[in-house]
Amino acid sequence: MDWDLALTSLWPLIEGGLKGTIPLSLASMALGLILALLVALMRLSNNRIASGIGRAYVSVIRGTPLLVQLFVIFYGLPSIGLTIPPWPSAIIAFSLNVGGYAAEIIRAAILSVPRGQWEAGHTIGMSRTLALRRIILPQAARVSVPPLSNTFISLVKDSSLASLILVTELFRQAQEIAAFSQQFMLLYIEAAAVYWVFCLVLSAGQSRIEKRLDRYVAH
Repeated sequence: MDWDLALTSLWPLIEGGLKGTIPLSLASMALGLILALLVALMRLSNNRIASGIGRAYVSVIRGTPLLVQLFVIFYGLPSIGLTIPPWPSAIIAFSLNVGGYAAEIIRAAILSVPRGQWEAGHTIGMSRTLALRRIILPQAARVSVPPLSNTFISLVKDSSLASLILVTELFRQAQEIAAFSQQFMLLYIEAAAVYWVFCLVLSAGQSRIEKRLDRYVAH
């Protein structure tokens, strides 16, 4: 083990995570949640067409590998004349993937809210849309925090796939240093350790958020 290399490469890996992995994950998660909410509402809609489209989208996303989705967007679309740079390609692929999985989480959270809450909103004159926004979604959001937090942590790890389309993030940095130094085992173990630390920090943040919200969730 070249411990001098391990020390000198540590900061570039952390920097790759802070400037690449985390921003990529945050952007993808934010866009994915917007898409997931839309798809969840489509799945719950009484409109058969909207519900069918939502169901088909979830089925395709959950039934195909993330790597294939990423490659279709970055390498496949240019064949039909649509070329997207690496960073936007990664964000689009990860957002679509998050949307498919988070949609089911949000749908289940909405369904977990007692039917009486809808009826209460209707009783005081609220429309279905207003009741959804003012009564149902706030309760569903609290319920969905733990599984959505787990989705984000998984996304941070999955973002390493972006290195395959030349996005400079944590794992890409490790690959470049390893190719130059020929210390592949050292750099890949070091990269794994940095991912682990990132996930530990995120898990600790998740636990704190859950504890703060736990008092508001009915058991």
